[in-house]
Amino acid sequence: MKFFSQLMTLPGNGVYTVHTAKEKKEKLFKSYYGTTKTENARTKWLKSLEKLKTDRPWLIGIPSDSGGGIQRGANWGPLFVRQEILAERNEFFDLGDVRVIPHLLHDKYLNNETIKLCQKSLYGKTSKLPVSPLSITDKVLSDIYRKYPDARILGIGGDHSISYPLVKTWLASRKNLSKAAVLHFDAHTDLMDRRLGIDFCFGTWTYHILHDLETTDHIIQVGIRSSGKDKKHWKETLGVEQIWAKDVHKLGVEKTYKKIAKQYKELGVEEVYISFDIDALDEKYASATGTPEKDGLLPTDCAGIIRLLAQDFKITGADMMEVAPFVWPEGVDARDQRSALSVAGDMTRILLEVLKP
Repeated sequence: MKFFSQLMTLPGNGVYTVHTAKEKKEKLFKSYYGTTKTENARTKWLKSLEKLKTDRPWLIGIPSDSGGGIQRGANWGPLFVRQEILAERNEFFDLGDVRVIPHLLHDKYLNNETIKLCQKSLYGKTSKLPVSPLSITDKVLSDIYRKYPDARILGIGGDHSISYPLVKTWLASRKNLSKAAVLHFDAHTDLMDRRLGIDFCFGTWTYHILHDLETTDHIIQVGIRSSGKDKKHWKETLGVEQIWAKDVHKLGVEKTYKKIAKQYKELGVEEVYISFDIDALDEKYASATGTPEKDGLLPTDCAGIIRLLAQDFKITGADMMEVAPFVWPEGVDARDQRSALSVAGDMTRILLEVLKP
């Protein structure tokens, strides 16, 4: 895993900064590696990568919000979510953070001169390695699945554009092995083909994943309530099944799950990837995000559906997206914000729980 030392960095250290949240980084280093010194922690982190085993889930942080909307701040998600699950640090292996140049998104948007300058900045020498968060994530995950096809990875973002390489590489790793499907929790459909001319961003990633699925009914979206079109439109135009938040409120957890399970079982699905946007939850529980929405799901709704799913299908990949710790929507006080981070930690624990081999 030598490439990790180039493409990746210490857990929680992927955001390029000097002093901001320094105490939280040092707390994480102390918990993981017994030291607050970055270089000493880095040595121990690299050593740990030599003994990778797939006997527990792997966590990877992608601290990028350059594919986000108007309200940024999800780049701090990986560090702060890790703080919430420190008590469970022996239940997963932390691969570290993708290295992020905060102004970049995907290498396809860069000219050759910019790529060369960024390669020199990141790697300190002539290199052909990618430099943008989505491109680096694609490279890292492709290499991991090639060497460790049984790896069960939880990605922590970051804005939801990060799910594109996470899900894409997971689907590629499942091809010819098993029938794979995606369960997508979100307040928004993320089904635009482009947003202001940009094809990869928080509002388009699901649309572009459709091309990697066996058929578009291999993805189900749960919790939708902010959409310019009704669910009939998305079903008729793209073939995507949606269970809106109001449907979950009406049906309850068990009946909602039965709808999901029925569709997957009819398709012969064996493995499922769960992509979880924190704004699937009602704004009462998800204020620490860029686009909180009212009338959303309860944490118990999501937890119940996920745990029922794990009884019938193998959950072999997942992500937690759009946790933005420094975002303070109007009317949210410090206690509510603290509670929102706690809920994000709880949902992350559940994903780790169902990812266990």
